[in-house]
Amino acid sequence: MVVGQIPDYIWDGRSLPVPVEEIASSWFNLHVCDKSPEELAAAPGLPGEEREIWLAGLLLTNRKEIWVNADEARQWPSRRRFTICHELGHWSLHRSGQQSLFCRASHVDSVEGQLALDVDAHLLPPSKPPAPPFEIEADTFAANLLMPADLFRHHFLHTTTNIPALQALFGASEKAVLKRIRALNLN
Repeated sequence: MVVGQIPDYIWDGRSLPVPVEEIASSWFNLHVCDKSPEELAAAPGLPGEEREIWLAGLLLTNRKEIWVNADEARQWPSRRRFTICHELGHWSLHRSGQQSLFCRASHVDSVEGQLALDVDAHLLPPSKPPAPPFEIEADTFAANLLMPADLFRHHFLHTTTNIPALQALFGASEKAVLKRIRALNLN
């Protein structure tokens, strides 16, 4: 997905933060639902072994729904935005043949921290295994949608190098902004 493909009536390509929920509903025709951790654990099709794992979000392809962990969304609104973008990545890249895709919080933690743009093994914390390739692809998609390279580069170079200001502008976490700076070689 190229950010430039989003129709102007949904997003003008300049206004920030990127309206990720509007993009999900109006362009992808997906409904975003905030769900409790208990509701996520009871999601249709969730394998039994996954029911005990904390889920950040999931994509129910057959229902055309993105479920986001409501507890995390209240505590970290930027995490909610990233999770929506991540699930849109799965929708765009991985939905064929899938009934649903479940994203563990540990995958989103590694994603939000790395934005899947620095995937060299030596950059990963030794206690966390690397994310599966399909998670890395969804993370890269999420980073590109949440913080489009041209807009991010412009605001970083011409407006502010202030990390909290960039966080507010893009609706992203500090980790995500710092990793985007590094990924775009702006440091």
